[in-house]
Amino acid sequence: MNVTVVLAFTANALVALAKSAAAVMTGSASMVAEAAHSWADTGNEVFLLVADRRSRRRPDRTHPLGYGREAYVWSMFAAVGLFVAGAVVSIVHGVQELSAEAGESSFTVAYVVLGIAFVLEGISFLQAYRQVHRQADLAEHTVLQHALDTSDPTLRAVFAEDSAALIGIVIAATGIGLHQATGSPVPDAIGSILVGVLLAVVAFVLIDRNRRFLVGMEVPPAIRGYVEERIARMPRVSSVGYLHVEFVGPHRVYVVASVDLVGDDVESSVADHLRALERRLEEDDAVVEAVLTVSRAGEPPDADLG
Repeated sequence: MNVTVVLAFTANALVALAKSAAAVMTGSASMVAEAAHSWADTGNEVFLLVADRRSRRRPDRTHPLGYGREAYVWSMFAAVGLFVAGAVVSIVHGVQELSAEAGESSFTVAYVVLGIAFVLEGISFLQAYRQVHRQADLAEHTVLQHALDTSDPTLRAVFAEDSAALIGIVIAATGIGLHQATGSPVPDAIGSILVGVLLAVVAFVLIDRNRRFLVGMEVPPAIRGYVEERIARMPRVSSVGYLHVEFVGPHRVYVVASVDLVGDDVESSVADHLRALERRLEEDDAVVEAVLTVSRAGEPPDADLG
């Protein structure tokens, strides 16, 4: 089970309960938005746990490339949920509160709850950050670049949602502080709207990234170069012609390549050798399936196989 997602679920559930109680006690629009945000995040973590579990299933006869893309489907559901249950609710409530009359509010309760929420969300964010940072170092990416480009949608979602949660808490605290200072509920309502806009932006980014991986996305040049070099170093491989490496799930790829073999063996011998090379590639847990064929004479690299 994904420790990062489980930690995020626990933190979000506790924060959602605290924010909901504070929203009832204070009547703060920003606190209502933050409660909606945390409940949306909590529900989303359930989708992400399902995504992580279902995508790990091994290939079978009906799904020869495995079930890795299910991670993007369930993560898409989570992103849509963040938009509907978080962004829309926050914006609508904020707009409604713009014309509300000022009432009594317990600012101390709001600040205490937001402080506790910041600590809990911070713990979850640090776990996600450490995981992204570790993978980014291996890929020679910046943390933000890797969070956007990683093939693991659950890690990207937790990192994005926790980042948005911390920013949202700062926005809510600012809105509540201005409410206390001015006596007007308008800054608090604007805080709710801003939290909603923030969640909408995050949701759209996550939806777009999942869409790209669902449609089919080639690996970055660094991974492609590694695969090409590995194939070229295999026994009796003279050169690599066409090469296609596509993500079919979190950290899972499908490899199609044409190679030029040393010598001029008979067809049956070539077929056996190609299959042996495919099996060697598939020994890597990241390679779900590899398909190798012989390059045509004079075929340039990356020529169209069709």
